[in-house]
Amino acid sequence: MKTDRHAHVLSGTGDEAARHYERALDALLFFRGEVADEAQAMVAASPDSAMAHVFGAYLGLLGTEEKEAAEARQSFSTFRRSLDLAGLSPREKMHTAAAEAWLDGDMLRAGEILGEVSSEFPRDALALAVGHQIDFFTGDAQRLRDRIGGALSAWDDDDPHFGPLLGMYAFGLEEAGHYGRAEEVGLRAVERHPRDVWGIHAVVHTYEMRGLFGDGIRYLDARTPDWAEGNYLSVHNAWHYALYALEAGSVERVLGVYDNTLHNEQSQAVAMELLDASALLWRLLLADIEVETRWAELAGAWAGRQDGAHYAFNDVHAVMAYAGAGRLSDAERLVKHREQWLDRSSPAVSNHAMTREIGIPVCRALIAYRQQQYGRVVELLAPIRYRLNSFGGSHAQRDAIQRTLVEAAIRSGRHDLARTLLSERINLRPICPYNWRARARLDDRLGDASRAAAARARAEEQAAAGAAAWG
Repeated sequence: MKTDRHAHVLSGTGDEAARHYERALDALLFFRGEVADEAQAMVAASPDSAMAHVFGAYLGLLGTEEKEAAEARQSFSTFRRSLDLAGLSPREKMHTAAAEAWLDGDMLRAGEILGEVSSEFPRDALALAVGHQIDFFTGDAQRLRDRIGGALSAWDDDDPHFGPLLGMYAFGLEEAGHYGRAEEVGLRAVERHPRDVWGIHAVVHTYEMRGLFGDGIRYLDARTPDWAEGNYLSVHNAWHYALYALEAGSVERVLGVYDNTLHNEQSQAVAMELLDASALLWRLLLADIEVETRWAELAGAWAGRQDGAHYAFNDVHAVMAYAGAGRLSDAERLVKHREQWLDRSSPAVSNHAMTREIGIPVCRALIAYRQQQYGRVVELLAPIRYRLNSFGGSHAQRDAIQRTLVEAAIRSGRHDLARTLLSERINLRPICPYNWRARARLDDRLGDASRAAAARARAEEQAAAGAAAWG
């Protein structure tokens, strides 16, 4: 009976298909583009292999693309009708159940099943990698940390997959607030595999969350050949670079990253890349920085996708683009469609709660912000600000929404709330020019000129220290 490199049974899988499985798994762990071709080759070599079809189903879901998920659902359903579960190993049965659950829309249940796989088979790298992404998509920082941490002791340090697992663990540690430990583990991962872009990404997050954007600039600049091309994460890591540049006050560099990497004529209108573009332009909008035709082009890319209800996190970023471009009727239409979808969809679908509890209120807040209805923005966002994680993304990604609340509180005259929000932010992240600039604007409105000047000077001092990374 054929097994993978960690002695897990691969039922109905021949030697050639097993080789494709290992190559596909390696590509998945390092975010390389050949993962899709290798997964398809595995199915072609062994059409009756359950793990080949499971792998393909996961790939159809990991991109958070509605159309790809629908295609994966149809393909897997066809295979499932002819599958005899009795001939599968316990691990394969659990993977099959996890794939089915996610294809049916129950992402949370899929994550739970994969957690069971990892408990019984802790060296199943596929279960760990897919489960890790589910934890990310659902914003579960504790599971993002502990799913990987709970399996690491079963791995040998010299295992080829141990490095990328460290990269995953580093990201989980960072999202759970263990920034120093996350940086240490992430650097270990990248030392093992310099092109471990998820490990690089984890290190970058630790700098973002501590306000060490000068260190982040230097780190990404030094490793540019390792992350900037040939992988699925190059755009997202470039987005992080742009965030550093924004904190350093270099709008020219921010727009250069946007135009060269985040969104241009060669962009493929992939949801995960478009949302990075939206999130960056929205931060510029919050700062009242004009971006000329970029909003219109980005909104057109989102509109061309014609997405249905699939993942609320994507919907929010589509609405950012529509609102930024002044296409408020399109933004309203998307929200209305999602409200109608809620009436006919099952609460068992994970996106149902994400959309109802977080997605729609945030979308409506973004529209209200563009209409300068700042009090309405506060009414919508303040009640959910501690629950934003439940519709996915990272702390860094969700900060665009948190900043929207800060700006709305200042501009609506909700000075007590604005002071509270900024006190929270400054005490959590004292090195952050945005926080001090916002504090200065609040003090201006409160008539405290000396305090405003001190906050503004603090912001400029921090920005200059970060900009020094460019020499």
